Amino acid sequence: MKKLAITLSIAASLFSAGGALMVPTSAQAQPGVFVDVPPPPPRSERMPPPRRGYVWAPGHYEWRGGHHVWIRGMYVRARPGYAYRPPEWRERDGRWEYRRGEWDRDHDGVPNRYDRRPDNPNRN
Repeated sequence: MKKLAITLSIAASLFSAGGALMVPTSAQAQPGVFVDVPPPPPRSERMPPPRRGYVWAPGHYEWRGGHHVWIRGMYVRARPGYAYRPPEWRERDGRWEYRRGEWDRDHDGVPNRYDRRPDNPNRN
């Protein structure tokens, strides 16, 4: 109940500010990053020996500070029943979209948070 009261008081103060503050909406929150500059070719990196209970997340470029920055590969803790989808860049309408690494439960290649029917037992 206390959290609700705090939330309502914050909301009331934002509305009374007369638009002085911008509140992000779901339309502003985007799952990917879009840039006009294509990423450089991936770097070659040596994968360390396998680690039990971990999945290798390969190195990739991220967009930081107005340019591409190489992020070295690393092991991430495995999640039983999930497949790891590494970060990737895709060209879309002449721009480049970055999608961060995701976990996918039904192994269909669509991360569960973007899947209309996650865990569909009839899917191949």
